[in-house]
Amino acid sequence: MPSETDGGAPDGGAPDGAALDEFRLAARRWLAANLERRDAAGQAGVVRGGGTHSAEEYLPERALQKKIYEAGYAGINWPKEYGGQGLSDAHARAFAQEAAPYRMPDLGHAGGTTYGPVSQTLLRHGSPEFLARHVPRILAGDELFVQLFSEPDAGSDMAGITTRAVRAEGGWLLTGSKVWTSGAAYADFGLCLARTNWDAPKHRGLTWFAVPMHAKGMSIQPIREITGEAEFCQEFLDEVWVSDDEVIGEVDQGWTVAQTMLLVERGAGRDDPVNMPETDPAVIDPFLVELARSVGRAEDPVARQALARIHTADWARGQLGRRITGLLRTSDRPASGIASYWKLAAGVYNPQRARLIMEIGQGQPLVWRDAAGQRAALEYLNSRVWSIAGGSNEMQRNAISERVLGLPREPSFDRGRPFGEVLRSARQWSENN
Repeated sequence: MPSETDGGAPDGGAPDGAALDEFRLAARRWLAANLERRDAAGQAGVVRGGGTHSAEEYLPERALQKKIYEAGYAGINWPKEYGGQGLSDAHARAFAQEAAPYRMPDLGHAGGTTYGPVSQTLLRHGSPEFLARHVPRILAGDELFVQLFSEPDAGSDMAGITTRAVRAEGGWLLTGSKVWTSGAAYADFGLCLARTNWDAPKHRGLTWFAVPMHAKGMSIQPIREITGEAEFCQEFLDEVWVSDDEVIGEVDQGWTVAQTMLLVERGAGRDDPVNMPETDPAVIDPFLVELARSVGRAEDPVARQALARIHTADWARGQLGRRITGLLRTSDRPASGIASYWKLAAGVYNPQRARLIMEIGQGQPLVWRDAAGQRAALEYLNSRVWSIAGGSNEMQRNAISERVLGLPREPSFDRGRPFGEVLRSARQWSENN
């Protein structure tokens, strides 16, 4: 198991080269002895739309996550005091590179949320007691978190949420509804934003809570999607009791926590060594090559041009992500709109990429004849996700114009007014018109 003497760089500097090589060699040996190599299908990657998303489906994946955790290879660059290894990002990247040929835990979109925006937000805003209670269980795969953020009447305007939290003995009672939650049906906790002060302006008076997904008063309703699966869910909270110990950040200051969540979700977190691996600009996505070959177009100049366009844009977007991450990590007070560049790039480019893939596959993706055709079809059906999820393209353009370029903000009738008064005015206007 890695230890503090394995070349960690707690001051943020580069680790010792010999220690890093020793860590890499130990990881390589452990992986070869304990994990299965990916098969050809596993190398193709996971696409939204490929699973049933039942709790039972993820039990083997949780067990695999625990195995990696107990060996000391989960949370490699997470704080040691909360169950991580306290090593450097270079160690995490080294392990990710060595682990690439092996089958790693697939905990679905709840896993991506847990080990991405949720964990990074918790590590920045959670109390030491909260982190000591939850983070080791997260790393061991015992707790998966989802984001209880969007609401039926508060999508792009996240500050307009109306789920309420009312003081109760030893905690809070939460009532309201959340929607578009990926993986809620098999998650253990939801990071829930609720309104705790109706007399404050809408960006204030908000608080974050860690809510057990199977608590009394919580009901979860799957939502059928265009792909045929039902991974999205809507949740209904009817006086769900949450302990004071499960508050994240300060009461009524939840928008500060929300900004961290949104920054990470939009690609501004620490460089994730798994999701942002170093890529060879000379190597085209094997899935695209397989698709072209499966329809007999590997030598077709039109298909090859489409492949080249996708590959060039993929590589450029990867470099954009690294550039943005570097800017945000080296700035004491980065403009929050910087992260919107990557999010907007994904929202604009993904539909174009999916269309080019369909053109390469011609009719095959329409009939899902093989794995390549199925993936092409799913990528097309999901191509608009990033145009909306996590903030629409229009919201990203607003963020860039106002927070990066310094252009005037859009007019707002509710700025500075108590949120309860804003709602009353809106209801009156609706009744009279």
